[in-house]
Amino acid sequence: MSDVVIRRAEFADAPALAAMRWRFKAEEGGDEVPQNEEEFVAECEGWLRARMAGPWRVWLAEVGGRPCGHVFVCLVEKVPSPYQDSEALGYVTNFYVTPEQRNRGLGRALLEEVTRYAHAHRLDTLIVWPSERSAPLYRRCGFDGPGELLEQPVAPS
Repeated sequence: MSDVVIRRAEFADAPALAAMRWRFKAEEGGDEVPQNEEEFVAECEGWLRARMAGPWRVWLAEVGGRPCGHVFVCLVEKVPSPYQDSEALGYVTNFYVTPEQRNRGLGRALLEEVTRYAHAHRLDTLIVWPSERSAPLYRRCGFDGPGELLEQPVAPS
């Protein structure tokens, strides 16, 4: 993996990140995508730049200088407490590696960077709602299901 680089994404990476987001969702959703790729990528670039200046942290995987994977973490502030040492938790999402680069350890490397960041910035917890396909990797990287997590889906199906 000497040609692999895992790094924090910068504003200049927004076009590549937006293009991979398109590819990720198109791969997941099938052939009939309801929005034009060019329009989506342009809108997504703006969204990414605005969020990366705020609570979102993004890591990018590159092979031979070409972007081929990413993972996003949204920092969620916690209400202050005299009993806690941490002021935030991280919501892990939009984890993707291009099909041609899978099985090279890039997913694990991305999650290890996220975990290093979480420790360095004293995040309380990293949370994720994994897909069936990604759950085994998350588990191998130390994620586990808490007994007390409850959810109430509110979006229409």
